[in-house]
Amino acid sequence: MDFSTFTKAAETGTTQEIFAAYEDLMLKEVGAIIFSCSTFNPKTRQAERIYTNMPDTYPVSGLKDVVPNRWTKIVLDDGDTFVANETDGFSDVFPDHPLITSLGCGAVVNMPVIVSGRFMGTVNILHETGFYTPERVKKMQATKPVAMLCFCAHGGDFDA
Repeated sequence: MDFSTFTKAAETGTTQEIFAAYEDLMLKEVGAIIFSCSTFNPKTRQAERIYTNMPDTYPVSGLKDVVPNRWTKIVLDDGDTFVANETDGFSDVFPDHPLITSLGCGAVVNMPVIVSGRFMGTVNILHETGFYTPERVKKMQATKPVAMLCFCAHGGDFDA
């Protein structure tokens, strides 16, 4: 993986430029139609979208309550990556699945970002049905240190 563009953004860019450079890396290395990052506060059980490549459809938003379900157990409670390669694999946990499929997406990966024992948030990518092979998921997970830096640049200290 070529981290040079990301490194330059991390050294001199704003938080949004750092996330944009991470998006570029993710698009080149893994692939995504939709790319977003969300914080999660484990104390309040609230999430907030902090970066998106589709601001008209999935805008950066205020806090929203996270309803416990199969996804929250996998990602938020267990800290594991959620992978679903068809709509049936995520329609029960994402109420906006009709919008997701209308955008040509039938596969999703949500990768948790944990720094120093703190759950910072998730990196979320979506693509066409069947797109996220084990090899692509492995490539995404290889970018986790980049995601960690992005979330640290954003802030999000929930220990207070």
